[in-house]
Amino acid sequence: MPDWSHAQSPIYGCPVVKTARLILRPIEETDVDAYFEIHNTPAVRNALHIPTSFDRDAAWQGIAAWRGQWVLRNSGNWAVELKETGEMIGRAGLHRPQLTGWPGLEVGWTFHPDHWGVGYATEAGRASVDWAFANHDVAELVSVILPTNAASQAVARRLGFQLREERVLAFFPSAPHGIWVLPRPA
Repeated sequence: MPDWSHAQSPIYGCPVVKTARLILRPIEETDVDAYFEIHNTPAVRNALHIPTSFDRDAAWQGIAAWRGQWVLRNSGNWAVELKETGEMIGRAGLHRPQLTGWPGLEVGWTFHPDHWGVGYATEAGRASVDWAFANHDVAELVSVILPTNAASQAVARRLGFQLREERVLAFFPSAPHGIWVLPRPA
């Protein structure tokens, strides 16, 4: 189990979570270049259908949105860094946006492709699931994944999520999304 025992950062109560190899910490304004680099890789753009208009300014707005979710909803994404080097390699955590038709409290992850295939998404996802169930009174968690994103589907399966349905969401009408669910443990 990750070490998240009430370790609060000074940033709006966003916790710092430590796993065997990772530190999940508040995303800082100083992370904007790393955040942009992660989301600007062709593999990540393709996996998440990130529009060509996504630029450094949009990356800053993304960071601001994650920070805002921690303030407003006690959920959001963390910056994920390697314990060994301190390098920010991705983001992971919770997402509960104000979007019509959004299916619930989501667990998600995005990593730089240089760090795919070594279990970081599963490790951060597991810590996010544990933190969510310990700190939110929800019957289930969801993960919203495009049907073409096989790598994220594999992570969801490893975490115990099962595909409930595919549907078009109002905010992204051009493609259906898989709604993966994980019930609260008994």
